[in-house]
Amino acid sequence: MKKNNFWKNKTVMITGHTGFKGSWLTLLLKSFDANVVGYALNPISKPNFFDNSGLSKFLKHDYRENILNLKKLKYVIKKTKPSVVFHLAAQSSVLVSYQEPKETIEVNVVGTANFLEAIKKVNSIKSAIIVTTDKVYLNLEKKKKFKENSRLGGYDIYSSSKAACEILIDSYVKSFYSRSGCNIATVRSGNCIGGGDWTKDRIIKDCVECFINNKNLIIRSPNATRPWQHVLEPLCGYLKLAEKLYYDNTKKYT
Repeated sequence: MKKNNFWKNKTVMITGHTGFKGSWLTLLLKSFDANVVGYALNPISKPNFFDNSGLSKFLKHDYRENILNLKKLKYVIKKTKPSVVFHLAAQSSVLVSYQEPKETIEVNVVGTANFLEAIKKVNSIKSAIIVTTDKVYLNLEKKKKFKENSRLGGYDIYSSSKAACEILIDSYVKSFYSRSGCNIATVRSGNCIGGGDWTKDRIIKDCVECFINNKNLIIRSPNATRPWQHVLEPLCGYLKLAEKLYYDNTKKYT
């Protein structure tokens, strides 16, 4: 992705900036001279890419708070007045969603509702990107590629919570954003790999650790077929889409 002047000196807010993708997005935006505001909990793993890369010093503001705290979220957004916002804060593990179903629903669905509420009347925001997942599509085991309009659904709590987010976002856009100056889009990427991902149950990390420690590798869902992409691929797509939405006056919803 070529560097341009669009991001220079723009205030950009990221929820979930301490996570794997959020950390890389922070680094990308800083390389484009943006003023980055972060809102997230502390990193969930040690080591982690955020701390190891010293990203906190690159942030204009680094807020450590729960996405479920709507009052704090509103305060931060109104105070910092971002022009572009990225919502990545989520409970993103399928396995954890079986262990903590209620928390997964609260963080993913209610957290997204809080985000939409918090940005609703902030005039400075022109572009909002909300990250979901390719797991929002109902897998009917037909060996066909998903399309944008494929049926939403999910057999696990994580997938269904993200599918619910898509429906919620669509309703919010049609109910509250049709006449606003903010364009909103959801983005759905698959599994990502890349440097600095020490999150539990990640295939590359697990492979390396088992190789180093001479242990057998346990493959979860060995019969499943999943696409993989380097983390910078979807992130560059997010940035390009955010820039397009910033200038788009047609009120299209992606």
